[in-house]
Amino acid sequence: MPRVKGGPQTRRRRKKRLKLAKGQYGAKGKLFRTATESVDKGGVYAYIGRKRRKRDFRRLWVTRISAAVRSYGLTYSRFMNALKNVNVVLNRKVLSDMAIRDVDGFKKLADLAKATT
Repeated sequence: MPRVKGGPQTRRRRKKRLKLAKGQYGAKGKLFRTATESVDKGGVYAYIGRKRRKRDFRRLWVTRISAAVRSYGLTYSRFMNALKNVNVVLNRKVLSDMAIRDVDGFKKLADLAKATT
């Protein structure tokens, strides 16, 4: 049986890695070893970024709700606690959206929260 050489397989693997590094600056997009390091590090950053995006959006929603609630004379924590006590189950994303788009509905929630505190 003849000896199998790994040339085509190796070339395919390297081309795939270099394709992932396309757009990188300088050697990072041209040389295999630096491209590998760059792609691996980019994957780590992407993973971290996916986790961080959730955190950032929650912070944004809390800030929006807090700003909207203050105009009704409440704080964010008292508002959220009052909604919880009245069994209003709306997440922060929806509440933030209501504060922007459905001002009348949000005002009713704020009045409800004010009445319970």
